[in-house]
Amino acid sequence: MKKELIIKIVSVLVFIALSVGVIIYANTDRPKYTITESSGVEYETARVLSVIEDNTSIDKEIENVKKGSAELEVELLTGRYKGDVCHVTNYFSALYNVDVSKGDKVSVRIDTTDAGKYEVSIYNYNRIPLFIGLIVVFFAVLVLLGGKQGLKAFAGLAYTVVAIIFVLLPLTLKGVSPIPLTIVIVFVTSALCFLLIGGVQKKTIAAAFGSLAGVLIAALLGELAAKAGGVTTFQMDEAEALLLVKSTNPIQLRGLYISGILIAAMGAVMDIAMSIASAISEVHEANKKLGFKELFDAGMNIGKDAMGTMANTLVLAYVGGALNMMVLIYSYGVSFRQLVNTDFVAIELIRAIAGSIGIIGTVPCVSAVAGYLYSKK
Repeated sequence: MKKELIIKIVSVLVFIALSVGVIIYANTDRPKYTITESSGVEYETARVLSVIEDNTSIDKEIENVKKGSAELEVELLTGRYKGDVCHVTNYFSALYNVDVSKGDKVSVRIDTTDAGKYEVSIYNYNRIPLFIGLIVVFFAVLVLLGGKQGLKAFAGLAYTVVAIIFVLLPLTLKGVSPIPLTIVIVFVTSALCFLLIGGVQKKTIAAAFGSLAGVLIAALLGELAAKAGGVTTFQMDEAEALLLVKSTNPIQLRGLYISGILIAAMGAVMDIAMSIASAISEVHEANKKLGFKELFDAGMNIGKDAMGTMANTLVLAYVGGALNMMVLIYSYGVSFRQLVNTDFVAIELIRAIAGSIGIIGTVPCVSAVAGYLYSKK
């Protein structure tokens, strides 16, 4: 028992050390935005001390949004000009509408034009407290309803977010090919999440390898469909800005589109993988004489019921994210031929179909791995 405990502790320490090492390497020479005493743009937090003059009116033609401007007196709460009191004009329009009153905290943009000289403008609402509050509520719900398992699930999610932000993004910026990098991160993070929730056992191993197979299927289909349809990162909305980034960084843009498909599909793939693996585990416990074929068939039968809902979930997620653009396109009354040949529709369709087939392909993969593991002594 002590030997097993020592092995677990050593394994955890090695994993943590490797993770920290990769994060440090990935963020070495990371680009940093620099400001000088006489120039630079900063985004800080300020408090509205008073509304000096309100020159706004209600635009009834555009759903009662405010238009006009308001004169504010604000105090800077963060940054190098902390404590300064400034006069700011807050402009209102249908597209820019940051409505604040006395006592509110707001995000401001500070443009330094010369040593000691700067201009302050309203940037947006101060949403940091909202985000922190949402994370706290999410954590509390997970722990209250899920107990220890909920805490482990949150830890797995936190590790996934850290891996994406502090490993995937900086290494991609350094020129590492995004598709294989994303596949490695998806496998490591999903395996860690499964191990945290279920420990080292047959069903977590089957779920981890089944998830990897599912995302590989999604990547392969997405790559083939993208090539057939002439869809690359260069057709996406962010292409122009990314080309500017490429001028100063050795980033490989073509793989970003497929990487996005893999990350988007990962959650649903993990969900169905663990469901099938757990179900096969229960079937095995109920009748340990069942062989590979019986366990595989059981996994497939269970998976057939979940395939429709999981694929539906992913497709609807993409549709929801693209709803505004879909309304805009529909309002133009374009023909079906023109609609299906637009870059936007092709991008979203390949994303949805590739991710959904990745989910469907996960079912036989998990069933095969779990059936093999549980049929062997």
